[in-house]
Amino acid sequence: MSSRTHRKKPKGWRWALPPKLKVEADELQARIDIFSETVVLRLYEKGVGTIKPVAAVDVAQAFLSEIPLHSGVLPDGALWFSSTREGREVALWLPPRVWSVAVQLEAFKSPRRLKVPMPGLVFVCQPSRAPRVFAAKQRPTGPGSQLYHAPLFNVFHNGGTCAGTQRYSPDVGQHPWEFMTSFFTHAADVAGRSRSHPQDLLALWDELDGKRRYPLSDLMPCCKVKDLAGGDRE
Repeated sequence: MSSRTHRKKPKGWRWALPPKLKVEADELQARIDIFSETVVLRLYEKGVGTIKPVAAVDVAQAFLSEIPLHSGVLPDGALWFSSTREGREVALWLPPRVWSVAVQLEAFKSPRRLKVPMPGLVFVCQPSRAPRVFAAKQRPTGPGSQLYHAPLFNVFHNGGTCAGTQRYSPDVGQHPWEFMTSFFTHAADVAGRSRSHPQDLLALWDELDGKRRYPLSDLMPCCKVKDLAGGDRE
């Protein structure tokens, strides 16, 4: 007669805790494996596993259903709200208006002060971070709405802005005013912002100083809302 001892098969996969804790083992119900091109869901019942491919978005939504999400009270002029890998993001619309601006052309000298009309502006803001800024001929109404390069200093070609010494508030509703009332400089990329003055943004501002309306035909196209809404910064 064989002396071999036959071990009893386990009923299922279990997470074993130290015996001294006197806590029952927790049986494994499911597991998600993430590969470079697919996501696989493994379901276990009495030690037997079944496998099926699933969409990553379905997995995310399953977990998010257990997490309460709320945008809070959005600032006036809010266009959209996004949750990105870098945090929450709110896009704000500022209608066309005349702005009092200051341009610091040389260090240790008084800035030039002008009153220039601007088209409608779209500020894409995250708390305590420098916003992205774009122009629009009218308030955007959908993902296909066209946006334009903002005819402003301190703005890069992709809409990102140079913060300099400016410290932005956790309140994104303040970002447009914090940006527009700071001293502008020649920092960032000022080319390609104007059809009439493609290489000299200051000449455009001088021409507009004291005017009431920005010439919308002068704007240079940049991107569309669908390229920004929900997108992460590059």
